[in-house]
Amino acid sequence: MTSADVAPNVTVGGATRVGSSQVGGIRSHLGLATLLVVLFLTFLDNTIVSVTLAAVQSSLHAGVSQLQWVVDAYALVFAAFMLTAGTLGDLFGRKKVMLGGVVVFCVGSLVGALAVNSDMLIAARVVMGLGAAASEPGTLSMIRQLYPDTKVRARALGAWAAVSGLALAMGPVIGGVLVGVYSWRAVFWFNLFFGLLALAGAAAVLPESSDRVSAHLDVAGFVLGAGALSLATYATIAGESSGYLNWWIDVLFTTAVVLGAAFVWAELRAENPVLNLRYFRRRMFAGSNLVAFCTYFGTFSIFFFVALYLQVVGSTTGYGLALDFLPMASGMIVASLVAGRWVARSGPRVPMTVGCVLAGAGILLTDWVLTPYSGLSTLGWSLPLAGIGIGIVVVPVTASALSSIPAEHSGMAASMTNTSRELGAVTGVAVLGSLVNGVLIASLVKRLTALGVPKQFQSQVVAAVTAGTFNNQASAAAKQSPGLAKMVTEVEHASWGAFSTGVDWSLAVAGVLMLCCAVLAAFTMRARALGTVEALSGSGERVSRWHAHVRHERNLASPAPGPFRRTTKDGQMSSSDPVPGEDGAGPNQGASYPDIDTRHH
Repeated sequence: MTSADVAPNVTVGGATRVGSSQVGGIRSHLGLATLLVVLFLTFLDNTIVSVTLAAVQSSLHAGVSQLQWVVDAYALVFAAFMLTAGTLGDLFGRKKVMLGGVVVFCVGSLVGALAVNSDMLIAARVVMGLGAAASEPGTLSMIRQLYPDTKVRARALGAWAAVSGLALAMGPVIGGVLVGVYSWRAVFWFNLFFGLLALAGAAAVLPESSDRVSAHLDVAGFVLGAGALSLATYATIAGESSGYLNWWIDVLFTTAVVLGAAFVWAELRAENPVLNLRYFRRRMFAGSNLVAFCTYFGTFSIFFFVALYLQVVGSTTGYGLALDFLPMASGMIVASLVAGRWVARSGPRVPMTVGCVLAGAGILLTDWVLTPYSGLSTLGWSLPLAGIGIGIVVVPVTASALSSIPAEHSGMAASMTNTSRELGAVTGVAVLGSLVNGVLIASLVKRLTALGVPKQFQSQVVAAVTAGTFNNQASAAAKQSPGLAKMVTEVEHASWGAFSTGVDWSLAVAGVLMLCCAVLAAFTMRARALGTVEALSGSGERVSRWHAHVRHERNLASPAPGPFRRTTKDGQMSSSDPVPGEDGAGPNQGASYPDIDTRHH
């Protein structure tokens, strides 16, 4: 008998795991479908707004920094609260926390659909990010309650990984269609409608479960980590307009560094840390999280800047943008499906390395062919190349993180990987946005000087371009004075040329970073995969064989090396291979390896 056969109310290492009766049959499949809808919505909103930015800029007169916050507000809150939300679900019930998160997500979607200015829209995205952070962790952890059988659960985990990649890929396509049909507000009505459907389904079919092994919430870790991330991101974006040498910007950066150092200090001493930093001593775990960070950093350089460029400079419609991104989305989906079997056969090293190379090459080629008149004939082969690379990377990144640490901490590993992705998105938009804005201003001033625009008017033009009000002001000025029409046209061309230069720099940085990640993957990933990789690819048979091999080895040697737990005479759990750097009996040493029967040892 394996641990998967044990009833939900069991005692593990002196702690009680509480849950409802195991769910089976059609109810399990309906529950999985509901979890996948929630997962799809929360991941979709990372990228779906990228194709609405030009419409938002025109409708709400938002500047570049405000558009960055429309994207970053969601990803930042998502990243900052995700690990803590997972712990809350373990303590108070995963279903309760997920339902509450979906309600908050729907409220944020309603506020976004009714937003009358950019500040209200940014606030809505903050609320949506909070709801997504509460909802997403349960989509993975509740699969164990729905499917106690290891082989069936492996296929469910494969579906989870596929849907997460699908949501990322389909964001620009669905968003482009919705903008074309109605307006940017349709994106938020879409979220509200399907969020309510997911809420009803989750309330009806999902079982409640909790796990009180972790008895305390790491409040200090949550506050310090969220504070450091928020201050660093805000300072990066605010510095674009206020200047990075401004004293209060420097104070924000310094405070963020201090809070980050305090976070590391607190987590190394916490009994139940939000993030066990000792796991980063393992090359695969550290390497996979860094690659996850860089992948989203590079991905959002395409979704944010290419989409904005094609709409603002190229005047591409929502339908046209959806068509431009469709080949990339298709490449991501197909590649993620193929990558599952590839990783299962060869291990994560080669697929992750090849994926990073293809993604980097695709981003650099997109930068090379991108013009205001770009369409399927040019972007139709460069964007799919990047999409294929990103799709390949997604599977081994998740699998490597999960297989590199004990399975009883797989929830923390999955949450950390997702947090790394969201941080990559936040940092990519913030850092590359700052780069674009800086190059835009410098290049625009140079071009305006060459046109003979007086110095006293240059600052007004720069302010209008960066604030997103230039088109309206230029049109009004041309109507009032036809003699200014030629000058307005020349200034407009200068502003779009300056913006193009900034986009070139951002894509170049993102592409080179992905190529560097290929080198990192080659030196940090295993050549062969462990059981979790097969689980994510849907192959339960190899998982079982690996577990049988582990049991056999455990019987041959005592004490046995490796990250496995055994039961002592007093019923407590001990570890033969604690996490490097851990001393004493901490909370991470009190749970059994989920799919291995330790009671016979």
